[in-house]
Amino acid sequence: MNLILAILLMVVCLLAGFFLGTWFSQRQTKKLLMDNPPLNEDAVRLMMGSMGRKPSEVQVQQILRQIRAAAKQSDTNKK
Repeated sequence: MNLILAILLMVVCLLAGFFLGTWFSQRQTKKLLMDNPPLNEDAVRLMMGSMGRKPSEVQVQQILRQIRAAAKQSDTNKK
């Protein structure tokens, strides 16, 4: 009886550790992407430059704010 209880306890702890680890890593990844988005000012300038425009600093900042707001809204809608 003790052997079955020990095995059952190990399986429960293994599953709990797996789910807690997955949840924690997802949370950290989302936080990292919100703090350091993959699209930065240089990428926006390059993208607008490839479309034949010379963007001003105000336009670049406006686009970055829109991207961050959209990401934040998407994150809150999923919860």
